[in-house]
Amino acid sequence: MSEILRPGILPCQSIDALIEQGAISSEDRFDADQVQPASLDLRLGARVWRVRASFLPRLGQTVAQRIADVAMHELDLTKGAVLEKGCVYIAELQERLALPPGVSARANPKSSTGRVDVFVRLLSDGGPAFDDVTEGYRGPIYIEIAPQTFSVLVRRGTRLNQLRLKRGEPPRLRTESVGVDLTGEVAGFRGRRHAPVVDLDNVDGHDPRLYWEPLIPQNGQLLLDPGEFYILASKEAVEIPVLEAAEMTPIDPSVGEFRVHYAGFFDPGFGTDEAHGKGSRGVLEVRSHETPFILEDGQTVARLVYEPLTEKPTRLYGDLGSHYQRQGLKLSKHFRVWGE
Repeated sequence: MSEILRPGILPCQSIDALIEQGAISSEDRFDADQVQPASLDLRLGARVWRVRASFLPRLGQTVAQRIADVAMHELDLTKGAVLEKGCVYIAELQERLALPPGVSARANPKSSTGRVDVFVRLLSDGGPAFDDVTEGYRGPIYIEIAPQTFSVLVRRGTRLNQLRLKRGEPPRLRTESVGVDLTGEVAGFRGRRHAPVVDLDNVDGHDPRLYWEPLIPQNGQLLLDPGEFYILASKEAVEIPVLEAAEMTPIDPSVGEFRVHYAGFFDPGFGTDEAHGKGSRGVLEVRSHETPFILEDGQTVARLVYEPLTEKPTRLYGDLGSHYQRQGLKLSKHFRVWGE
């Protein structure tokens, strides 16, 4: 018991226990693959609202009350809906929380969400910050959705973000620098501005040439244009130990005027595959800010922060047939392999 109660991120078996206890509930039955090694996928509910602007609820105010102030119109997700790029939406999530004392949560976009440049953040009633859910919170949760490069088709049940649950304040075990790889014939991809809609439930169903422009580096350099979205790969292979999880965080903006990795969570076991060798590249979702910026091969672009789990998970990343285990430079699961 003492080992379970130590500070750390909760593994899948602890998340399963919270579901059984009713601390995490849902409108529909949970999907068999919804609980990941150290996180829970969250699913869109029936309604989404186009809103005038992003917001945080005030102390003592619910998200539903705030939506009433800023909503422009409501969309029915049971029939599917296109969320247009450049617009902001708030959607209900099917899951609801009744966290026990000592347990809090933090959300991240799923990797596939970040790779199509859809910016998402979690909201909770009275929550003082996006993505963080306070200890003991009881109530509904919502998601802010802001497509940046592509308009996207979503439905009730579409999974855009994931929730990590943690006991206490897990210590930071270590921090590692992440560099960018600008070698090879194709070093990355840039999103096309006038592409078709991306169906976020259609795996391997999109021709990548309609959405992406391949990038050829010049002398180990790549020029980032302001406002453009890029998919690049890390120089280093990433391997997450089975008793740890990691979050990729941006570097200090003084090092470069760009943002890396909206979807920054790595489950335990990522990059670990004894049958095929160890290590997977980290895919980098990059957006340049106000000025053009020359990126150099090997340049540090992000940090990996490692935190402990409370105990070893009963299943690891890759056990569930993930699309991104043993990955190199790879677009999201929605696109067919480049060149095929």
